[in-house]
Amino acid sequence: MKFERYGLGIAKGLSVTLKHMFRHPTVAQYPEQKLNTSRRIRGNELVWDRQKCTGCGTCAKTCPQGVIKIVTSTNRVNNRYEVEKYQVDTGYCIQCGLCVESCPYQTLFMGYAYERAKYRRGELVQNMEDMMLESGKKQPSGYFYPEIAQELPRQTLLVERITEEE
Repeated sequence: MKFERYGLGIAKGLSVTLKHMFRHPTVAQYPEQKLNTSRRIRGNELVWDRQKCTGCGTCAKTCPQGVIKIVTSTNRVNNRYEVEKYQVDTGYCIQCGLCVESCPYQTLFMGYAYERAKYRRGELVQNMEDMMLESGKKQPSGYFYPEIAQELPRQTLLVERITEEE
């Protein structure tokens, strides 16, 4: 039976604590400092372009969770479908991106924002007005669209930010 000296483990733990106490912090103070996310982020929202959408429903058919609901009507003057209701339940969405990849008219994009926490389940449902690209409030991600990714800011990593400050 081998006996160790008492307090050796405490001394080792204290030395690790002291070593990290005087090190430069590697955490961003979130509300004040926001890091740029990846250009190809699959944020927890969808951005929709109403002008290009034909109401074909391909995105709703390819969604594995069935979270996209589309209601269309026929416009006899323009001989095309008019989208009356476009709704996405982001509470059940798994951000797989299959709806974006399947859209033949490039009208659906993954969102760039990631701050969509809500207190109530019903607030997670995105309506047409919440998703519209034309409003200027939503910014599409570069996921599946490299031409959009080139326009977005470069991702800032925590390591880069620390070396710039020193």
